Amino acid sequence: MADSPAASAAPLAPAAGKTPQSLDEVMLAMDVVDTLRHQESLVNRELSEEQRDAELLERLRQIYRGQGIAVPDRILLEGVQALKEQRFLYTPPAPGLSRTIATLWVNRGRVGRSLLTLVALLGFGWGAYHLGVERPAQQRAEQERILAERNRIELAEALPSALVQGHEDVLREARVQAAREKADQILADGRAAVASADAAGARQAINDLEVLRADLRREFTLRIVSRPGEPSGVWRVPQRNPAGRNYYLIVEAVSPDGRILSMPVTSEEDGRTVTTSKWGVRVNEEVAIQVQRDKNDDGIVQRSRLGEKRRGYLDIDYLMPVLGGTITGW
Repeated sequence: MADSPAASAAPLAPAAGKTPQSLDEVMLAMDVVDTLRHQESLVNRELSEEQRDAELLERLRQIYRGQGIAVPDRILLEGVQALKEQRFLYTPPAPGLSRTIATLWVNRGRVGRSLLTLVALLGFGWGAYHLGVERPAQQRAEQERILAERNRIELAEALPSALVQGHEDVLREARVQAAREKADQILADGRAAVASADAAGARQAINDLEVLRADLRREFTLRIVSRPGEPSGVWRVPQRNPAGRNYYLIVEAVSPDGRILSMPVTSEEDGRTVTTSKWGVRVNEEVAIQVQRDKNDDGIVQRSRLGEKRRGYLDIDYLMPVLGGTITGW
């Protein structure tokens, strides 16, 4: 039997006054219709030219005899009539909401998988955006809010009080006018920072006061190094004057209890500041020769005190003439 889309359609109920047909007869009639549809040239020629049905029936008999199938004339007539009436022809519904809903229902498996995939992709994208963009932005905003609140509280209470206290501590230690003036300037800078709601600037002023106070409290003796195997002085050829020489005494800071202190020292050769326990202080050639002769006598520099830093003072009182420059390497 030839393939037919009519096979999926339900058979029509018999017309009033006709004998009900068996399922086999209905299926055979459907096959006749299908055969007529596949013989499009035959149908077009016979039906369009309005020939007698007998000629069409004869041609159908020949087709089925060629297939070895005996089909009663009443079945052939039923098939021809069904074709004319389009009883076994499926007509798709017109486009519209109902058809769309029906199509979606028929394809619900494929559509559902596509929707699940789309939802999963949207969920993944939203999660990535939330974790990678929204959440970090929220955390930054929260941190900024906390910092702003902390700064507001500190600017209102803690920082102004700490500035005044730091300034008073420096004044109690200062023994020279230069230290007092420096403390006054730092205090003024800190108060200006508070007035402009600059918490970082106010904290920097407080830190500067603490550094100044620590510097005033520090006391030590600047001693020329005279240990065996270590130089007590060096000379260097300055880059700007290849014909000249710069002389330096190698010194260290010794506290009253004998500890060797580490100090921040800026080299005049490269401008870098490093914290070191030994450095060179530039002197004139005469002083350098005197120290070298002192060491040559017995291997020890007898006059090893180059200067003294007293508590409450900013500068070192030098016991020998110095030129002011320092180096941190030799």
